[in-house]
Amino acid sequence: MKILIIGAGKVGYNLALALSKEKHDVTIIDNHYEALAKAEENLDVLCIKGNGVSTNVLMEAGIKEADLLIAVTNSDEVNMVCCLTGKKLGAVRTVARIRDPEYARELTILKEQIGLDMVINPEQAAAEEIALNLSFPSAIDVLSFAKGRVKMIELRITEDMPIVGLKLKDLPNKNIHSILIGAVMRDGKAIVPKGDFQIKKHDLIYVLGNTSGIMNFLKICKVVQFKIKNVMVVGAGRIAFYLTQMLSEMGIKLKIIEIDRKKCEEFADLLPNTLIINGDGTDEALLLSENIGEMDAFVSLTGMDEENLISALVAKQKGAKKVISKISRSNYMAVIQNLGIDNVVCPKLTTTDQILKFIRGNSIESLHRILEGQAEILEMIAKEDSKVLNIPLKKLKLHKDIIIATIVRKNEIVIPHGNDVIREDDRVIIISKYNKISELDDLIVESSGGIQGELQNSIKKLGSIINM
Repeated sequence: MKILIIGAGKVGYNLALALSKEKHDVTIIDNHYEALAKAEENLDVLCIKGNGVSTNVLMEAGIKEADLLIAVTNSDEVNMVCCLTGKKLGAVRTVARIRDPEYARELTILKEQIGLDMVINPEQAAAEEIALNLSFPSAIDVLSFAKGRVKMIELRITEDMPIVGLKLKDLPNKNIHSILIGAVMRDGKAIVPKGDFQIKKHDLIYVLGNTSGIMNFLKICKVVQFKIKNVMVVGAGRIAFYLTQMLSEMGIKLKIIEIDRKKCEEFADLLPNTLIINGDGTDEALLLSENIGEMDAFVSLTGMDEENLISALVAKQKGAKKVISKISRSNYMAVIQNLGIDNVVCPKLTTTDQILKFIRGNSIESLHRILEGQAEILEMIAKEDSKVLNIPLKKLKLHKDIIIATIVRKNEIVIPHGNDVIREDDRVIIISKYNKISELDDLIVESSGGIQGELQNSIKKLGSIINM
């Protein structure tokens, strides 16, 4: 697929990295040489210096042959104009990053008028991710599938958990049902485990199931569970705005600390029922005076990774139960988690997952990269023409490192075994290290047949004769 990306910032660079790995033909357009230099040096992409709004620049980049144009500059207005121009010049599909809450309320009209096929809002997506994580505060990360009916949590195994040393096939003997441990990170290596896999301390496990099944699993693992009632947020940006709206609907009280007085005044007008404090969120004395130790959760959302890290570490040290930090540099995520911060949110990674889902096609309902990008978890709906329908799973020849984790069928959630089958309209959740899945049929290894199969068999026979 030929893809043009306008904007070589953090989001654009990360998108180009992911898309080039999937063997797409990627071109990046940006006005700034410094931004392009990094991409040109590190990625297998074509870089063009110029204005993405310019017709001449777009023509030079091959807009007429483009399957997809993605505009991710820092300006919502520029992104919209780029997509409108690109569509008129022949781009098959267009995607724009639009972050302003004012535009967010008018997306339906904007999409129709500009011809946008998809709108991405990294800040809103990040806020949704944080709100979801606060619903399972004892987990490192939480993902939602099948319209919220299935959850996946990320959990660190500690030596005091009763499941340490157990093999996965023995979990039912410990009264652990209705969940599946679908993936494991051990010593930096991603594993899609089988029944004989033994759980060890320090493993990072990914557990799928419905809410009650996961809550029961956490209880058996002796993981302390608590409910979030009050949250402190540092940084009055777009993520904080969206998050405040979401948490208020959940009945959670918030207080926001912001160093810029003008932003404080703006937020006070936008969010009259939220306490806004003008101050430095990295100031330990201020955090203590605002009772940081009594907070159920602390979220650092400033525009500076360093400030987010410092304030999050102070909050953790002073007793906040759940600490979440937003960062822009995705390569720091593992390091920050090792420092004791409970959860790290990176908006550009969430944006990349959304784009990958869009590119893979309509068959995919949701896509998330897990295990530090070494694997994916996908949700798909089984169509009537799928080759995997009504065949016992044990008879399907799946690609290596693929597991069918959950089947959601009407009012039933199935943790499948070998004799279970996939039926039409089932929602199927898959974990895979094989990153070329666009539909359910991609799960299975195609057996060679016809002329090609006969040719391969003839070669094998010839080889046997030669070796006799």
